[in-house]
Amino acid sequence: MKSSIERTDVVIVGAGFTGLSAALELKRAGIDFLVLEARDRVGGRVEAVRNGLGELIDSGGQFLCVDMPEVMKLARTYGKTFVETYIEGEFITHPSMKPARAERTYRVSMAIRERMNRIDPDDPAIPGLTVADWLERQHDEADAKAAFRSLVEGLWCLAADKVPLWYLIDNDRRITNEVFELQYFLGDTMQSLAEDLAAELGDRLRLNQAVARVEPAPQGVRISTGAATIEAREVLIALPPATAAKLDFTPALPAELASALGVWESGAVIKILVRYAKPFWRERALSGMMMWRDQPGLFACDASKDADHAALVVFVGGPLALRWHPLGEAALQAEITARLVQALGPQAADIADFSSRDWTHDRWSGGAYSDLITDVTARNAERVILAGAPPIYFAASEVSPSFPGYVEGAIVAGRIAAAKIQSAIATSASGS
Repeated sequence: MKSSIERTDVVIVGAGFTGLSAALELKRAGIDFLVLEARDRVGGRVEAVRNGLGELIDSGGQFLCVDMPEVMKLARTYGKTFVETYIEGEFITHPSMKPARAERTYRVSMAIRERMNRIDPDDPAIPGLTVADWLERQHDEADAKAAFRSLVEGLWCLAADKVPLWYLIDNDRRITNEVFELQYFLGDTMQSLAEDLAAELGDRLRLNQAVARVEPAPQGVRISTGAATIEAREVLIALPPATAAKLDFTPALPAELASALGVWESGAVIKILVRYAKPFWRERALSGMMMWRDQPGLFACDASKDADHAALVVFVGGPLALRWHPLGEAALQAEITARLVQALGPQAADIADFSSRDWTHDRWSGGAYSDLITDVTARNAERVILAGAPPIYFAASEVSPSFPGYVEGAIVAGRIAAAKIQSAIATSASGS
């Protein structure tokens, strides 16, 4: 028996912060909508799980700072508790360096980043260069260049030889925080904030509804899932570009748009929370912040909620995450523990709980923290994606004008897309 067709004004595909933010804007405007989410939860790359101690922990996006106004405002609106990340004490680099040398290495690596960002992304001398190509041409000391490369592969989660120089400059310029981006996390997880937003949508949100096909309909667009067929005047694809590219658009999207969606690759990240009985590193005047120079993309910091909830969060990013992706939980724990012991001493082996989340090749988001353009020639990809193919629109943190790849960027991107759709609906109504 053929299922009946539902009708609504707008369908939003994806219930990450982009889709949720867009939905709330449409709700405020009195526009009818449905949000379809493939997972059994909201949040996208934000997620919370129970660790082996039964504690609810952030296994996805977690941190925020005062220079991210939209996510800070939402967290305050919903009464969230802010936990300030502990940063007092010495920062460890491993293999160890004398403090003066470590400080110089850090300063020079930051100077390399600033020098890069002073380059005009449209400079005709750089279109074919990757970040690795450009870094090779710099005359800085080897340690500083290695630290900069580790920064790139840890923050953007792809190999430096895959990322176009113009893209990283343009992307990094939009990440405008002046305070430490790991300044705070939420006591009841970032996922709880996504759930608060979702609670306002009521039955307009449907989980476990993976979209199988997007095709034209007499009054707009038809969206098919395994359980429903819905026709809408407008559709917002609120997914990372590499994930959006995998949807079945029938007929195919315009060639330029399909190409623009196809030039992205998802980052590779493994996130680990290591729980201890006490924050023993603080007793030695250490901040818990660590960077491994011999393992680019490996970084850790203190994620203790308080002295009785001692924890280190460890991020494995980029090529290292891809190399460690095939490891089982036991082998991964052995790798991480060995490196924590190297950096912090034998107490680091006395672990109360080890909880890991491998985002590499995630089924619904492709990876984390975000997708990146890997085609050095794809200068117009973001512009083409944002233009969409009305009545089909696209939005994601990756194409946000501020904080691309962050929850902040997702919120901004969703609100911009909602305004665009409201305008389209208003124009259509005035012309009918």
